[in-house]
Amino acid sequence: MELIAKTFMGLEPVLAKELIELGANDVQIGRRMVSFSGDKEMMYRANFQLHTAIRILKPISHFKAKSADDMYEEVKKIDWSQYIEKGKTFSVDSVVYSEEFRNSRFVTYKVKDAIVDQFREKTGERPNISVSNPDIRLNIHVAEDNATLSLDSSGESLHRRGYRQESVEAPLNEVLAAGMILMTGWQGETDFIDPMCGSGTLLIEAALIAHNISPGVFRKNYAFEKWPDFDAELFDMIYNDDSREREFTHHIYGYDVDMKAVGKARLNVRAAGFANEITVEAADFKDFKQPAEKAIIVTNPPYGERISTPNLLATYKMIGEKLKHQFTGNDAWILSYREECFDQIGLKPSIKIPVFNGSLECEFRKYSMFEGRMKDFRQDGGIVKTEEEKKAMAEKHRFKKNRDFKKRLEEEEENEGHDIRSFRFLSLERANEKEEREREAKMERSRRNFDREKGFDRDRNFNRDRNKDFKGERRFDKKDRKFGQGGKRFERDGIRFNDKKKRGNRDFGNNNRRFDHEDED
Repeated sequence: MELIAKTFMGLEPVLAKELIELGANDVQIGRRMVSFSGDKEMMYRANFQLHTAIRILKPISHFKAKSADDMYEEVKKIDWSQYIEKGKTFSVDSVVYSEEFRNSRFVTYKVKDAIVDQFREKTGERPNISVSNPDIRLNIHVAEDNATLSLDSSGESLHRRGYRQESVEAPLNEVLAAGMILMTGWQGETDFIDPMCGSGTLLIEAALIAHNISPGVFRKNYAFEKWPDFDAELFDMIYNDDSREREFTHHIYGYDVDMKAVGKARLNVRAAGFANEITVEAADFKDFKQPAEKAIIVTNPPYGERISTPNLLATYKMIGEKLKHQFTGNDAWILSYREECFDQIGLKPSIKIPVFNGSLECEFRKYSMFEGRMKDFRQDGGIVKTEEEKKAMAEKHRFKKNRDFKKRLEEEEENEGHDIRSFRFLSLERANEKEEREREAKMERSRRNFDREKGFDRDRNFNRDRNKDFKGERRFDKKDRKFGQGGKRFERDGIRFNDKKKRGNRDFGNNNRRFDHEDED
């Protein structure tokens, strides 16, 4: 059968690799999704074993829909009795990129109407709709006039593993955390360290990967378990199969300066059953010391958005110094957003991978730490950047050249089901720059309007000939009725001009303050 695995932007290659290793056929990478084919067992395994998928869809119909009527008729052609049994509830999720269908809710209603009307005409009864806990979940994807209607086999997003008991502010999404670790190539060969661990998501996902434990082991249910053709015996076999699991002989360490975060991380680690493999302690990264054993660091420091520090740039400078002097001979991977933060690290990365954290287009950078000069390190046979990393860096540059993050945010829906708490980002610096640009543009428009009209409207008691003396000196904002430079509000009837050359005395509102224009300047 045809299947689709959805994921976050930037994780598509990692997900495709997982699917190939799982034995999927016809694996093709798309935007925020990977298509593949397989049987019922493959669909069950994809839900249960994939670390970087957020949803597995099973398409049941592809069709053209140029209008709302087309959408209704095409959906109604499907025999829905095969999928929705009598007395069962259903829901519809819509993802729309179309000039014709601009509102995803409208598409949702059209699909629901077609299904309900078919049941009413055939049986005289209609199925109920449940948003919170439906028996059957449907997904409609519309790109211009191409529509794909699918069964959602996952139900609740697959990032909700089930082990998280407590979380800190802005926790790292489990799927993103697993994707980051898989990008590093780490499979448990060394110790694993997260010096800014928060609630411990990276630590637990690392333990799952090190032991090759399926992330679905914590989940209580999947949507496909409510399907008419659900094979309980087959799924029990998959669930209880631990033949792929392996021993982990190293250790995972997590540190955080916030004692509350440490307590939450410890609780989550115990809930996941990894108390023996993971140690979480309260410690500041500035006190980090060279580990005795070979290790890898994977961490997600604050960006200065939802979480910050008293001195953000100083924090990143400290990170760079600690990596350089206390982590030689090892690799460190850092996820962050701001270029100025990366600059403060002061180290040259061997690879930069674009990846989205919520709505933030971040970069995941690798730093290979070695003693002495790079020239000497290479002469001794050291490898700073592999051929695969060189190729990836080349692809990254092409990707960056064509990407327009803000435009894409406007054109695409938010990340699937709010899997990562999403929000529109605008840094303080950019906000100030935007405000300044808007203010200058507004003043320029007012100046052009003033010049074009050669004065103000008659109802403001201005004479066009007299107003020409103001040209270039005063900018009038029609909306707020203010003078640009002085910013003083005034009553229209309180402004008087005695002659053309001396622009009179002005009576400004209730202040009874008279003065010459020259004095004002």
